[in-house]
Amino acid sequence: MLYVDSNVFIYPVIYDEAAVMEAKSCKSFLLKIAFKEVDAYTSLITWDEVAWAVRKVLGVEASLSQARKLLKFPNLKFLGVRKTTISKAQEIMERYGLKPRDAIHAATAMENRITIIVSYDKDFDRIRELERVEP
Repeated sequence: MLYVDSNVFIYPVIYDEAAVMEAKSCKSFLLKIAFKEVDAYTSLITWDEVAWAVRKVLGVEASLSQARKLLKFPNLKFLGVRKTTISKAQEIMERYGLKPRDAIHAATAMENRITIIVSYDKDFDRIRELERVEP
């Protein structure tokens, strides 16, 4: 089971994969999810992060389109955020100094017994309970 951070969905949309290797790697990883080669999960807040990041860079129409695509992404499972998730995120922020959204991602993974997070965000390396891998 892998938890997928929002940057994995954002990079292939806002960066040229010919120029940015991370975008190309993310696209390849997303294909693995689509073809059921990996068991992938993400938080519902990923939808917000993707929609917001794409809107800032490419505008409203692209944002709406990408947000819609994310909701229909094949074989990707969305995990909910509850008050217990936010309480755990608070603990993570205090213990590891993460930003709020990163703490929510970490808490969501941990609440669902997922120990590997796929991300380019090295802030997750601070969390002893998680292992960060790049796509």
